[in-house]
Amino acid sequence: MSRKTVLISVVVVVALAAAGIWYFVLRSDAPPPVSLDSAVESVTESTTTTEGPSGGETTTTGAAPSTAAATDLDGDWAIDTTASFAGYRVKEELASIGFTEAVGRTSDLAGGLTMAGTSLAAVVVEVDMTTLQSDSSRRDGALGSRGLETDTYPTATFVLSEPIDLGSLPAVGEPVTADAVGDLTLHGVTKSVTIPLEAQLVDETTIVVVGSLEVAFADYGIEAPTGFSVLAIEDPGTLELQVAFVRG
Repeated sequence: MSRKTVLISVVVVVALAAAGIWYFVLRSDAPPPVSLDSAVESVTESTTTTEGPSGGETTTTGAAPSTAAATDLDGDWAIDTTASFAGYRVKEELASIGFTEAVGRTSDLAGGLTMAGTSLAAVVVEVDMTTLQSDSSRRDGALGSRGLETDTYPTATFVLSEPIDLGSLPAVGEPVTADAVGDLTLHGVTKSVTIPLEAQLVDETTIVVVGSLEVAFADYGIEAPTGFSVLAIEDPGTLELQVAFVRG
């Protein structure tokens, strides 16, 4: 085999190896950060399939956008888990690879909110941390005993401690911003936090809320899980949530 042929073979092998590393390691399938637009879209474009009166399938679309003014939002609103999730977003430094983004989410949420006039009077969101899923089952399994230690601390909660006065009832389809002051319990530690929120009344039966908060590991007694392949995890991480509330 000639030197030129060997050189070409080596180049091909290196190129294939580089492509493999990009596809299986560097290529990020992490979902984008939460946004109000995508949250509303997930509600308005959601569909459910049911059996029609003659036995066939009928499709019912989710809430349609509107600009009508809200008239009465008083009462309790429950979490619609089909359009809701909470989770984390962190950067990991992998051996010989560099930084990549890790995102884990779960739709196992419970709780709700209470509206009283133009005030958001109460909010409780409870998250089952044991069902967090990312693009790596190895990472998910490690969180049971390391990092978030979900085997020991299976639940995270946020409880609003100060009512949010909206000033007036929002129009359907009108984005609203607010700071939610409340108690966040994570990894068995409770801290008072302020979460910047964006919300929208999709129609008079559905409210969508999104928010994110930087979380310093030391504040909650969390030790970033590292090992042979994970050299470091960037601190702070980010807590993300997208919650759809429907009239209870």
